[in-house]
Amino acid sequence: MSAGLPVNFRPDAFAGTVEDYILHRPPYDTLMLLDMLDRAALPTKGARLIDLACGPGRLTFAIAERFADGVAIDLDPEMIAAARRAAEARGVRHIRWVVGRAEDLKAPAGAFDLVTAASAFHRFDQPHVAAIAYRWLKPGGAFVTVGEVPAGGEPANWRQAITDLVWAYVGEPAQGLQGAPNPTPAEGLAHEEQVLRRAGFDPVESRSFEKSYVWNLESLLGYLRSTSFASRAALGERHDAFEADLTASLLAYDSSGHFPEIIANGYTIARKPSSVG
Repeated sequence: MSAGLPVNFRPDAFAGTVEDYILHRPPYDTLMLLDMLDRAALPTKGARLIDLACGPGRLTFAIAERFADGVAIDLDPEMIAAARRAAEARGVRHIRWVVGRAEDLKAPAGAFDLVTAASAFHRFDQPHVAAIAYRWLKPGGAFVTVGEVPAGGEPANWRQAITDLVWAYVGEPAQGLQGAPNPTPAEGLAHEEQVLRRAGFDPVESRSFEKSYVWNLESLLGYLRSTSFASRAALGERHDAFEADLTASLLAYDSSGHFPEIIANGYTIARKPSSVG
């Protein structure tokens, strides 16, 4: 199953990351989520959701109250176990949590109002997932991909220290299943929109939202531990050295250990035409 895949795209790429994923990944922008749900034009009652590659439920829980029921699926059993614990603690009982690949999910055709994939569409067989999402949706339903996008202006200067060190330790992480060379963010977005249009979605629209965010040293290190390329498992015995080197590099930029930047989240919404019979 993993033969030929980039290291950070293998099925176990997020093994052991769930605690850092929950603690250190910034929440999705609230205004973005409200805008997304508004544009999804959900029915006032009985809306149904599928959330693909849901992780520990960051997006699922943020929008769950808008749905009567739903399915959330992720390949990593630890992520689903954490989501189930959180669902029990929050009293969220209308979401079914499934361990598995998005590509293998069995769901009835024409039964769902929204299919989402947060920070994950680049990890899929995109044409296949776009096609099955189209089939799952009711006419007029929407498929939405969510993720970080480049912010306007120059990136924070300390970001380059992270990039340099990651590349020194593991090389340039793959950004998709297509292999090297990695696309630019603009190329990746254009390709995604093209895939969705070819699957029959129309219209397809992308939007972005920016907000100020201040990292501290702990949250930055934790965020990197939550990734598929700089986790403890990915770096193995080099992990402690990586964190020590990164700590020194970051503190050379700002000895206070606080690192502000503009974070941009974005989404692409693709509509299944309402005239589909």
